[in-house]
Amino acid sequence: MKDSLMRFKKDRKFIIFDYETCNLNLVSTENKPWQLAFLVCHGQKIIERFNFYLRWNPLNISEEAAKVTGFNKSTYESEALCPKSCLQKFDSYLYNEEYYVVGHNILSFDIYIHNIHRNLCNLKTDYSYLNRAIDTNCLAKSTALDLDIDFSNFLLWQFKLTNLRKKGLKTNLKFLCEKYQIEFDSSKLHDALYDIEKNLEVFNKMLWKYEL
Repeated sequence: MKDSLMRFKKDRKFIIFDYETCNLNLVSTENKPWQLAFLVCHGQKIIERFNFYLRWNPLNISEEAAKVTGFNKSTYESEALCPKSCLQKFDSYLYNEEYYVVGHNILSFDIYIHNIHRNLCNLKTDYSYLNRAIDTNCLAKSTALDLDIDFSNFLLWQFKLTNLRKKGLKTNLKFLCEKYQIEFDSSKLHDALYDIEKNLEVFNKMLWKYEL
């Protein structure tokens, strides 16, 4: 990755994505993803925005998850779409090797939710896209702890950071928006579409700080 820095490539392509779910279980198909949002970006430009509500019957969202994510039952019921057709659109970019795959905390959460989504649609587990993954939460941890990026195995380096916990370490999206002086509305955080739009702004700031 270091041989061709993303920040100097005006034609760089990437998607940035986020799921909202019924709870925090990473392996159970009962933890259905009910919102999937992603941006398709070329350089600094957003080419397409997608915000899918995924129709499942039943959908057993926990009271806590509904509160945190601002789940609106009437919006969900009126806008929810076929989960498989939404997945096909997302996967057409996710498995396209021209695209980097970006997100905040995706290596600890969203990649596993994507797998649940695939399994619910009777598709096999497939993590082949991970060699193109960039987790902004891992990058934020490395900055806070003054750690150098290991480009010899960038994915493994990120996975090691996903498990790193330290008292006082703050890397959530709200903190990063404040750090990079990005305007945000706290009441909208945890809506998948709003989160990825803020995450994109954070990522664009990071591109100039890290040798990516």
